[in-house]
Amino acid sequence: MEMTGRPQGVPAAPSEVPMGLTARVLSTVLVFTVIAAGTGLLPPPPAGGAVKEVGMHELAGFTLDHLPAGIGDQVTDFRTEWGGVAFASRVWERELPDGGYSVDLKVNVMRGDRLADLPAARAFLAEYHERDPAEWALRPFRHGRAPGHRTDGLVFWLAEPGLVAEVRLDPARFPEPELTATALGMHRAGSGQWNSGQDTGGVRR
Repeated sequence: MEMTGRPQGVPAAPSEVPMGLTARVLSTVLVFTVIAAGTGLLPPPPAGGAVKEVGMHELAGFTLDHLPAGIGDQVTDFRTEWGGVAFASRVWERELPDGGYSVDLKVNVMRGDRLADLPAARAFLAEYHERDPAEWALRPFRHGRAPGHRTDGLVFWLAEPGLVAEVRLDPARFPEPELTATALGMHRAGSGQWNSGQDTGGVRR
């Protein structure tokens, strides 16, 4: 599963690297990609806590109350903008024996006018992930009353017009039921803070 969709002239960030790819320079690429994109790293979640506790900290109005067993403990929050849509993201990585890193899980919270309804969200994400809309094999998915789609290693749903949540889990390491449990464990956590003037970095300390 490839992670794609980046501004022209900006190198690939970890969110755009294939799930499970070993990348010794992953963290360095992330920092310089976000700076080059003119956005910025969000303050990291508090260090020293359990991975599940970190995942439950608010990210742009959402929290996760389920994480797969064995998920990586290197957690990074960042924000970007692509195609007129603002992204708040959290990535879980694990260090490999050879010193590289592998991306296990990535969560996106996206806001923008291009996400007005589910067909519009699907069209946007097909473009972002560089998929042919006619050949992208998606199946229906519901998160409570929110409609969405799923495919191998990926789930997204329309939380409300203009707001889409997406969960991507490495299918080589985690079975499909873990993707479902992780997605259904992602909940709204109040209004959240999105505007730059009020942004708390997506982390409730």
